[in-house]
Amino acid sequence: MPSEKPFEVPFEDGLGEALRHTGETFAPTDRAALVDAGLTRGRGRVARRRAAVVTGSALALAAVGIGGAYGGGLLGGGQGDGRPDETSVAAPHPTPTGATPTGTAPTGLTPDGPAPTGLTPTGPAPSADADLVGILAGLLPAGELKNPTTNTSDTSDFRSVRGVFDDGKGDAEISVGLTRADGPQADQQVACPDKVFITYDNCVESELADGSRLMVFQGYEYPDRREDTKYWRAVLHTSDGFLVDASEYNAPAQKGAKITRADPPLNPAQLKALVSSDEWRGQLNELPAAPTARPPAGGGSEAPADPEGADIRKTLTSLLPAGLRVRDEGGQEGFAYLVVDDGKGRSYLQINVQPNMGDVVGELFPGATELPDGTLLKTSKTDGEKGIDGIKMWTADTIRPDGLRVVVSAFNAADQKSPATRENPALTMKQLTAIATSEKWLTRP
Repeated sequence: MPSEKPFEVPFEDGLGEALRHTGETFAPTDRAALVDAGLTRGRGRVARRRAAVVTGSALALAAVGIGGAYGGGLLGGGQGDGRPDETSVAAPHPTPTGATPTGTAPTGLTPDGPAPTGLTPTGPAPSADADLVGILAGLLPAGELKNPTTNTSDTSDFRSVRGVFDDGKGDAEISVGLTRADGPQADQQVACPDKVFITYDNCVESELADGSRLMVFQGYEYPDRREDTKYWRAVLHTSDGFLVDASEYNAPAQKGAKITRADPPLNPAQLKALVSSDEWRGQLNELPAAPTARPPAGGGSEAPADPEGADIRKTLTSLLPAGLRVRDEGGQEGFAYLVVDDGKGRSYLQINVQPNMGDVVGELFPGATELPDGTLLKTSKTDGEKGIDGIKMWTADTIRPDGLRVVVSAFNAADQKSPATRENPALTMKQLTAIATSEKWLTRP
């Protein structure tokens, strides 16, 4: 993200409400820029330096967006929702062959028929905003695509189209975004999210015959289910480095709209067919080539040294008090989590380990206790971050003189989105402090 990523302020305000779909779930202040850059390691550090609260929601974002590092950012959005402005298209040109104002029978999707096996060149690429609308309308089942909008001018390397689809069973927002993307960040977009962070009904990953990778996700706009808006999404990562990202809802808008139908209009097979259609190839081919990545200063690679947080998990596990059994685990660069059980109920434990954070001392550690070795320590006992009644979050936050920050939190629940499983977290504040201040973090690979 599940990703740009485990700090709440930049990820849920910035990557979105990232991957949006990444807290509320699957996107950063400038989603198009995030897509463009793939959420590089350097940007992640800058974002993390601005965060005061640790959260595991980033993992979810990295995955779906679903959040996730692109998430809803591929899709554009309405004014005032944190997504790029869109260009209104008065009428499609050419005339769509699928969803139309008059309900012409579709030539694109069939409810259960075989989906295309990938994207292949189909000739000259269309360029006008109206062509995007025509492509989407032509690929939808019989019905009407109302109030279509596009985004082709805000950024040259990102295009999107959205509208409200009416098939006679209830209005539903549907959108498709196109961009170039490759490497680990693109792979994250076709990986199902961790259920520790995101509640969903189903998610399937697959590889198509041409080597493209596909994820089809069926979940909810709000992870805490405060509203039952369903959020279904399909993302195709083509073998030649494009992302085609489609989202749909069972309401005429992503947020703030009354639910109009039990499910979004397209079933999983139709979503797969939508993102896999050859019709998008012309628009994809018009996207500018991705810039050649420059090596980081001092040589080396921008690839994360520990992309799944395995080293951090190993160290964290070695520091657990006796009597705790690990029931679940996961992580990403700089972040790891464990779900532990002492026989009295499961308890979620998360940790962030970040070097070179000395520039946030004044911002994040006012009034901190200074330990004999110069480490600054702040502890807190607060409510959980997700608004679930009864959730307790106990945190030990430390930073060493060399700028190494270690933040560890424990909860009295198996995750941050479910009811409490016990009175207090499984680890005491003293035990959390011992973990955060351990010398093992200085010798970790």
